[in-house]
Amino acid sequence: MSAREILADFPASHPRGSWPAEQKAAELTASGTPATVRMDLQSDRFIVVPAGEQR
Repeated sequence: MSAREILADFPASHPRGSWPAEQKAAELTASGTPATVRMDLQSDRFIVVPAGEQR
């Protein structure tokens, strides 16, 4: 498994689901750091990674 840059992470069990991760990705993108949300099944977390990064 290759290393990846994680900009933020949120538990999948969060009451609002992936929304906090989506909001963080939007904030980062608006500030000039394109970001997207992925689900990390191994850690059961939503992670915010640089946009265009492949797993």
